[in-house]
Amino acid sequence: MNPLLTTGFDSQRGFTALSVNLNKVALLRNTRQLGVPSVTRAAVIAMEAGAQGITVHPRPDERHIRAHDVHDLALLLKPWPQIEFNIEGNPFQNLMNFVRDLARGGRPPQQCTFVPDSEAQATSDHGWRLPEDAERLAPLIAEAKALGVRVSLFMDPLPEAMRIVRQVGADRVELYTETYARAHGTPDAKGVLAGFTATAQAALREGLGINAGHDLNRDNLGDFLRAVPGVQEVSIGHALVADALELGLNQTVREYLRCIQTAEAP
Repeated sequence: MNPLLTTGFDSQRGFTALSVNLNKVALLRNTRQLGVPSVTRAAVIAMEAGAQGITVHPRPDERHIRAHDVHDLALLLKPWPQIEFNIEGNPFQNLMNFVRDLARGGRPPQQCTFVPDSEAQATSDHGWRLPEDAERLAPLIAEAKALGVRVSLFMDPLPEAMRIVRQVGADRVELYTETYARAHGTPDAKGVLAGFTATAQAALREGLGINAGHDLNRDNLGDFLRAVPGVQEVSIGHALVADALELGLNQTVREYLRCIQTAEAP
């Protein structure tokens, strides 16, 4: 079974799954009008190399992933039922429109990740504030789940927030890992990583699934997975696409899968 396509409440799991974020492929494509590189072709290469999921984050300004990419990928993935389609975004901007449209078309994503980014942000840079955001989030979480879509909340490493994540109805958290990536290899690394470990432990106690993403790469991924329990999925885009310029996309995906398997081998 693909570890991405579980309920999110499994007590046992296999290796952490790799979801490839295609935003930077789309960003490069958008600098010209020729459709090159192809987002859908990149998805096929990643899946053929062993990636278990595809992630996109369609922002309202379409700076990288555009609306047609979301629908093109949903259609592409129809004969790939073992692959998870994860759509990230702010549910108070355009994310829920994609979830609703795809569900009406009979191709809902397996997961949507609620991210509290503003339209002005260059990239996601913080998690949800709980309990402050809980009342606004709850009805949209319930709506997505009613459409058959698993909901993950993008969260900073705050153990005390995990109970509220469960109470608000989310299935998983995606741990925002930029602080870990910045600290990796520095004297601060041990303390920063301990915060992620404690948060994952708190999430598991609440019955939540655990995802992680943002600035994970081949150098820091293994240390993260060895220290943080229960990570079911990592979503990686920027570093993976950068590595693909040197290694090729197929080989790069295989290298990230090797990092995961090495970190989690007995």
